[in-house]
Amino acid sequence: MAAEKGSAFLLKVGDGQVPPGFTTVAGLRTTQLSINGEAVAITSKDSGGWRELLSGAGVRSVSVSGAGVFTGSAAEARLKANALAGTIDDYRLSFETGETMTGRFLLTRLDYAGDYNGERSYTLALESSGPVVSA
Repeated sequence: MAAEKGSAFLLKVGDGQVPPGFTTVAGLRTTQLSINGEAVAITSKDSGGWRELLSGAGVRSVSVSGAGVFTGSAAEARLKANALAGTIDDYRLSFETGETMTGRFLLTRLDYAGDYNGERSYTLALESSGPVVSA
C-alpha cells in the first residue's frame, strides 16, 4: 500500500439537499478520524481464563476532529450554524485514493482562537449518528 498525502484527506459538509452535494471545509490543516467499536465480553467459565468477545455486537461509531485557519468560507458558516443549532448534518471524508466515508454527524465542539499577531484558527469535533458508509 502506497503512502498518502495528508493534504488529500479532506472533510466535506453537505449542502442540505437530497441527495446532498458536498463542499470541502476550507482552511483545515489537520484532520483526524477514529473508528470506534464497543467490545461485548462473553467470557465464561468455559473460556479457559481467556477473554472472549462477541463479533458484530456493541456500538460502533466514528469520531472526526480537525484544526485549521479560519477563511470565512460558506462551509465554515454551515459548520457554525450546525454547532449553534445542534443540527445533525451530512459529512464526507475523502482520501487521496478516491475512497470516501459518508454519514450523518453532530458537530459536538467548535472552538475559535486568535493571537494578537496571528491568524484566527478553529478546531472542531464531530460524532457519527447512524451508519457511516465507506465507498
